[in-house]
Amino acid sequence: MDKIKMTTPIVEMDGDEMTRILWQMIKDNLLLPYIDLKTEYYDLGLEYRDQTDDKVTTDSAFATKKYKVAVKCATITPNAARVKEYNLKEMWKSPNGTIRAILDGTVFRAPIVVKGIDPCVVNWKKPITIARHAYGDVYKGSEMKIPGAGKVELVYTSADGTESRELVHNFDSPGIVQGMHNINGSIDSFARSCFNYALDTKQDLWFATKDTISKKYDHTFKDIFQDIFDAEYENLFKEAGIEYFYTLIDDAVARVMKSEGGYIWACKNYDGDVMSDMISSAFGSLAMMTSVLVSPDGDFEYEAAHGTVQRHYYKHLKGEETSTNSVATIFAWTGALRKRGELDDNQELAAFADKLEKATIDTIEAGEMTKDLALITTIKKPTVLNSEEFIKAIATRL
Repeated sequence: MDKIKMTTPIVEMDGDEMTRILWQMIKDNLLLPYIDLKTEYYDLGLEYRDQTDDKVTTDSAFATKKYKVAVKCATITPNAARVKEYNLKEMWKSPNGTIRAILDGTVFRAPIVVKGIDPCVVNWKKPITIARHAYGDVYKGSEMKIPGAGKVELVYTSADGTESRELVHNFDSPGIVQGMHNINGSIDSFARSCFNYALDTKQDLWFATKDTISKKYDHTFKDIFQDIFDAEYENLFKEAGIEYFYTLIDDAVARVMKSEGGYIWACKNYDGDVMSDMISSAFGSLAMMTSVLVSPDGDFEYEAAHGTVQRHYYKHLKGEETSTNSVATIFAWTGALRKRGELDDNQELAAFADKLEKATIDTIEAGEMTKDLALITTIKKPTVLNSEEFIKAIATRL
């Protein structure tokens, strides 16, 4: 059989621990036998990030801007214990955070829906995609403990030295205070990424904040979204037969619970962090959750929503059998291959991505699955496969 040809490379970002093991298994069993795979390879494993003073992460992000499509394996964001374990020079930043900042991207996460893995919310029939603004707010917050009575103010000093002040609170006893920010340009990029992704996937787009309480901060998000939509996207949405609407975050939560799914729900940073975990858990598992970073310039970086599966990796190192779910990592590859096929008008490559996804879903629906899914499936007497057996079962169907 002739292998499927590629004209433009995909940026390949290798990762850490058990997902790195699965990454190679997926390539060996599901990709390389069928595709003349062209990638520009970057090793984002923690050891190599340390060797290059994290330059490899920056390089991979700029390569994504060049080639437009990347696929990323899960990576470790080191804490103090990891610094000691890997004998690191320093506590390197999250690779995802670095890449997001360079691409100015928005993270879209959606569950992979499979018969026999039923969502907790019985009326959810279609995936709900969470679009999370990945800049600012509480994640860039400054905090203080207030020891006793006194006044806390927000102070803005303009470039010419002019000051303006806003009272936060007159404290008459100890307390706490937090200041957070966002940038109009980042909100603008968030809005455009959401509108473009809605058009790309032909899904309705919801956006929700708490502008009734936060009349300047959250209201700015609402206004920027609406201004861009009215000026640039309204007619495009009509032509595509899709809808954009804004609602309060509490109203959105109530609507989501009663809906059947099938739309994009855009959230501010913290809301998106929380709601993506709620959606993934309700649909079954983080291991069944896709994640794609989309920039307003049309760069796409596909990855699994979960981490490096550290516990399974330590078992693997001891020679013990693991049953690690590789579905989200497989779908990271299929997402990137499909997008590469679309951008290059390579229909054979895009069709292969569809076939690999179908083979993966068909394997689970036939009752062959990893242990995590076997524990929650409604399929009678599922066959529990180990990490490699599951990938090989998919390869047989493919």
